[in-house]
Amino acid sequence: MSVKSFDYIVVGAGIVGAATAYKLQLKYPEKSIALLEKEDRIGRHQTGRNSGVIHSGIYYKPGSYKAENCRDGREQLIAFAQKYEIPHDNCGKIIVATQMDEIPALENIYNRGLENNTPGIRYISPEEIKEKEPYIVGVKGILVPSAGIIDYVKVNQKLADLIHEINPKSTLILNCEYQKSETQNGLQMVFTNQGTFSAQQVVLCTGLQSDRNAAKDDAHEDLKIVGFRGDYYEFKPETQHKINNLVYPVPDPNFPFLGVHFTKMIDGKVECGPNAVFTFAREKYHKTAFNWKDTWEALTYSGTWNLFRKFWLKGIGEYRRAFSKKLFVRELQKLMPHLAQADLIVSKSGIRAQAIDKSGGMVDDFKIVTKGLNVHVLNAPSPAATACLSIADEIVKVVGES
Repeated sequence: MSVKSFDYIVVGAGIVGAATAYKLQLKYPEKSIALLEKEDRIGRHQTGRNSGVIHSGIYYKPGSYKAENCRDGREQLIAFAQKYEIPHDNCGKIIVATQMDEIPALENIYNRGLENNTPGIRYISPEEIKEKEPYIVGVKGILVPSAGIIDYVKVNQKLADLIHEINPKSTLILNCEYQKSETQNGLQMVFTNQGTFSAQQVVLCTGLQSDRNAAKDDAHEDLKIVGFRGDYYEFKPETQHKINNLVYPVPDPNFPFLGVHFTKMIDGKVECGPNAVFTFAREKYHKTAFNWKDTWEALTYSGTWNLFRKFWLKGIGEYRRAFSKKLFVRELQKLMPHLAQADLIVSKSGIRAQAIDKSGGMVDDFKIVTKGLNVHVLNAPSPAATACLSIADEIVKVVGES
């Protein structure tokens, strides 16, 4: 049996996996790294289907991995984009309260932003909201200057390219699906549809498949990935002038997502969304997609049903909006009252990989687990794209300590 040997193998060439391979290569330039990707190109899933926002870190629990990595990761990401001329824009965003009863939640976000040292945040009045976004209506807002937009697929591709530029023995291997791994004679043997590879250590950054790959090592820690599809609309070209940058609502503090928002993309398009609905297929993106294995695993897991019990009413509302443009637009009209259904066309969908525990709790923070010679990134929810270089630093530390 022919075995292809590398010093390190990273499974999953999404933005976290590629960032990890890049940071490993920077630390160990003489070491060879294989970056394995099951798709025919990188950025097919979460990396290429998010809203393209550079997050500021204002929302996250102070002291959490999310908060720390988002702040550090944002700074690293901007520096990386500047160095390699990747399209990005530090345009800033506003978080808008549209009703007086949202102001306490807005103030909680502001105070959390202060604790997280989010740069330059300040309150803005209804008049200032209008100055910045003439079509948006609100009673109070927060200006967040450090938020921005970027082309994450181009970041992803550059990270993957750099490992080979640093060490010609390192490579990205596409159409290479991970099957399992086992330790033999002090090395980790990785079995794939393209044959067997060996490495001193393996890092698995497999997103929507992370729980399944961790379970093969008995390292899943009673967590399961449950997918949530997010649907987007976009403005017609003649309507794009109605949004200048990024506009977010005040999120429901009892619901773990940020709500539908307006995003001026790096290519000039304006996206609206996403919603958040349970998906019956982890890696298929149309609204009626179905996969027996994905559905069976999700609906036979107690955590899924406990989650449904907590958010059933909100979930019904999200599902109704998923199949009704009228209801989707009505949600957007809370921020932009004069928005019409005719202003929007259907755009992309994406699926978030969210780890759920048995109690139905959404695992809120990044989670990295070591099992033997394998390091599993079990949970990397938003803002993982923004924080990818900082998360990679944490993973490299774990690799060095293992």
